[in-house]
Parts: sequence; structure tokens; C-alpha cells
Amino acid sequence: MTALQEAPPLAPGAWLAPGYEIVSHLSRNQALDVYDVYSELRDCRCVAKLLRPAARGVARRTTRLRTEGRLLSRLSHPHLVRCYELIELEDGEPAVILETLGGATLDALVAASPRRMPAADLCFLGMHVCSALHYLHAQGWLHLDLKPGNVIADRGRATVIDLSLARRPGRAPRRGYGTRGYLSPEAARGEELGTPTDVWGAGAVLFHAATGRAPFTAEGRPMASERAPRVRSLRRLGAPLAGAIDAALEPRPEDRPTVGGLADALDAAVGDGPSG
Repeated sequence: MTALQEAPPLAPGAWLAPGYEIVSHLSRNQALDVYDVYSELRDCRCVAKLLRPAARGVARRTTRLRTEGRLLSRLSHPHLVRCYELIELEDGEPAVILETLGGATLDALVAASPRRMPAADLCFLGMHVCSALHYLHAQGWLHLDLKPGNVIADRGRATVIDLSLARRPGRAPRRGYGTRGYLSPEAARGEELGTPTDVWGAGAVLFHAATGRAPFTAEGRPMASERAPRVRSLRRLGAPLAGAIDAALEPRPEDRPTVGGLADALDAAVGDGPSG
């Protein structure tokens, strides 16, 4: 199916599946359609994530979405998006039914705000992300696609979303596994991925929230001899907070703090130093 032949998104009032009525189409990316739906069973609005028509029948995409739904269905954490169920559509493709979250993605908030995020808010944002990672890692999984677009911020609370690239620790399936601009050096090179890879991701999220930009340009990929700019070269922050972010972005995985170590450093930095 070509892009010109692809079916448009489902219209409001249509039924995605029995018990799920389309309220609106939220987004369409390279692989997915995301809808606001009404659940008759729950008597509330939910979010439905499914393959867009042009991506259906692509085995790796189907497997990835089904794996994400099954994984999220087994997880329960206040800073991870909740999955209500994984359903099968009429064509045999999966749809993941998720809770509706308030707020907005971190990248949208940063772009829309006329002022930079206060230092204390940066610390709490990072601690929430680290809390989600601690739980995810304890279940034996890595997120591997931490970026501002995969963190929802709402009234001081951060929620990590989109586990479509989540994997067990091990060698990357390919070079550049993740999102350009936020790739750890080991992910960029297709090497061994472990918990330090997600520490890098948390650092990249904090870097963007603090400075308004990614650690690297979308075209660039961090390599062994490179490191992200020091945060204080782009923004006036207290040394403890800037040091915590810089440490998470060390090029060598063994030089980064643990998830717990990063959380402790952020906790210690709350209210410490300038935030301009």
C-alpha cells in the first residue's frame, strides 16, 4: 500500500473494536496511529495505540507493538504509563489500550515555555524518571528510547511512556537503536546495552529540559571520542545538578552513575545553586 492509497484515520463515532468508540485521532507517525477512545466497560476515555494501515502486515512492527502491550500489562508503577489491555482487531493486528494522561510531552512543554525549567523541577523530573527506570530494570527490561517526547509532565509529575523499543540487556540489534540526538554511544555503535544506557537516556532528557536542545543534533551520533556539551556551557545551573546531568552523559557506560546514584545526586541537588 502506498502513502497515496493508505486509508485515512478512523472518524469520530466509528468503532475501533467492540466496546471502544473513536473520539478523535491524536497522531500518526511512521508506524502508528494513536486515538482518543471511549471505553464502554470502564465508562471513561482511554488512548488506543495501533499500527497505521500502511504498517500492518509488517511482522516486526506487529511483534513490537504486541510485546509492548504485554509488557506494560504486567507492570504497575506511578511513573510508567498504565496499560489496561491488549486487544486484537478484526484484521488480527494488536491494539494497546492505555490510560489517558494529563499534561503534555516534555518536548512540547519546553518548546512552549518562555522560561527555562526551574532547577528544582529538573531534579524532581529526573527523580521520577529514575524511579520508573529502577522498577523497569528490576523486572529485567531496558527502556532504550528515553527522550523528551517519551516523558509526559503534568503538574509536577513525570510519566514515562512508549516501551516500543524495550529489550532485555544485551547486544543492540543494530547500530543507532533508539532516536537520533538522544542515542548513547553504545547504542549508536550497536554494542552491548545495559542499565547505563538508560542512565544516558535519563541524562539526555534532563539535558534537553535544562537547555532546550538535544545533547546532539538529530543528524549526529555520539561516538567513543565525543561527549555532550557540559550543561553549564549552555545554562547557569548549580554545580551539583549540572554535575549529575554531565555524569549521566559520560561517553563510557562504566563512568556513568547507577540509576540509584543519579537519583541520589538529583535529590541532593534540590534547591542548591542558581537556576537561571
